[in-house]
Amino acid sequence: MTSLICTLQDHRDDVNWCAFSGKLFATCSGDKTLRVYNTHDFSELPFSPLTGHGYTVHCCCFTSCGQFLASCSTDATTLVWSMSTGEIEAVLEHPGRSPVRICALSPDSAHLVSGASDGSLALWDFPSKQLLRSGAVSDTTMVACCFSPCSQLFMTGSTYGDLRLWDLDMNQLHAEKNAHDLGVTCCTFAPSILSGGQSVQFCLASCGQDSHLKIWAVNKSGCGGYKMQLLHTLTGQSAPVLCCAFSSDGQLLVSGSVDKTVVIYDARNAMLLYTLNQHERLVTACCFSPTSPLIATGSMDKTVHIWRLEDGCSDRGGKSLPELSALPSSEGRTSAGRSRLLVSDWSEGDVSAWLVEEGLEGLVDRFRANNIDGTELLSLTKETLASELHIESVGLRSKLQRKVEELKSDSVCSGIPDEFLCPITRELMREPVIAADGYSYEREAIESWINTKNRSSPMTNLPLLTTLLTPNHTLKMAIGRWQTSR
Repeated sequence: MTSLICTLQDHRDDVNWCAFSGKLFATCSGDKTLRVYNTHDFSELPFSPLTGHGYTVHCCCFTSCGQFLASCSTDATTLVWSMSTGEIEAVLEHPGRSPVRICALSPDSAHLVSGASDGSLALWDFPSKQLLRSGAVSDTTMVACCFSPCSQLFMTGSTYGDLRLWDLDMNQLHAEKNAHDLGVTCCTFAPSILSGGQSVQFCLASCGQDSHLKIWAVNKSGCGGYKMQLLHTLTGQSAPVLCCAFSSDGQLLVSGSVDKTVVIYDARNAMLLYTLNQHERLVTACCFSPTSPLIATGSMDKTVHIWRLEDGCSDRGGKSLPELSALPSSEGRTSAGRSRLLVSDWSEGDVSAWLVEEGLEGLVDRFRANNIDGTELLSLTKETLASELHIESVGLRSKLQRKVEELKSDSVCSGIPDEFLCPITRELMREPVIAADGYSYEREAIESWINTKNRSSPMTNLPLLTTLLTPNHTLKMAIGRWQTSR
């Protein structure tokens, strides 16, 4: 589920955009300002608000490291701000001096593209802040733009309803005409790249005035051409959809609408997960944190809501759920209650209760003295029973070992969905992450594998193109829901 953890009410006009970096969060508004917050407690930074624009600020975005923030405005400029001082580092004047409606930074922070009300585009070399190239689409206004995860392509969307794919030489590689009736409002690439053989595929989400949120496959063939294939049309909102964003793992997709709702989807399965109704006016901005399970949504009600994605189903008042193994132990917990947990989630108290049930109450004090919880219980061997717990009786050690093996067997046969098990350990995942091969693993297991197996995939045996691991928040939430429903 999702919980509202705080509301920011500092802007004096419509909130037009919001953006996260690893440690900072920024918003921009019709009040001509940007505001910057620390994501630790969402306190405003000392140099905030930023007041360099002369008119409405339409969009803002961080460099990948969070060192700089870019913003664009009706004043026909894109400003680059230092996040160390709050000072303006550069003023990028748009060709033709038309109001700039959208700006986007490439994932590698090498390029910035800006789009204007007259349909013009400007591509900037970000390190030098120099204009590289410009182009235009006639008779339209550029309102959406995003870079591909490889940083070599970018997509634009316009009020005419087209989606257009460009390379860094400003060559138009593909045009998807009438992608949205009455106009595109936003577009965003998923962070992952799918490749196989000679083909490369990106995933794109777009939304528009037709009240639809669409998911596309952008395919590059071996001959170098591009085409777009519509995968899903999501209709969870009843009015124009104004904004959309993928989570950092590409598993979730959020959108905001004129109907005042925020909808969160499972992007892979095109399934609606949650509908949020706290805003009083239309929702104009949304984004995910790249480092934590947070979503921000901005609105014409002048507020920004910060939401936390929970790992389970029960309401915890906006705070993240603790791991089951971290819950206070209780001698009074019943066998039925304990059976709802996996053995690896048992507390020391659960282990003690199990020993009593199995007629091994004489070992309770010894296990407590050694802080044996469920995880430790499953890792016990005859050797550790003798050398570390000092159980001298061979018969007692054998009986205990048999009981532990029975627990392991029961866990394997307990009906755990296979997709919740780590392919390496075959145990329920606590911190699932997605590796470069597209599979999900327990973080500790795949990190150990990478460090000892020369960066090969445990599933395909092929080399991993990168050792980057992305948290799989969707899978973690699904596991949490499954645990609480058992």
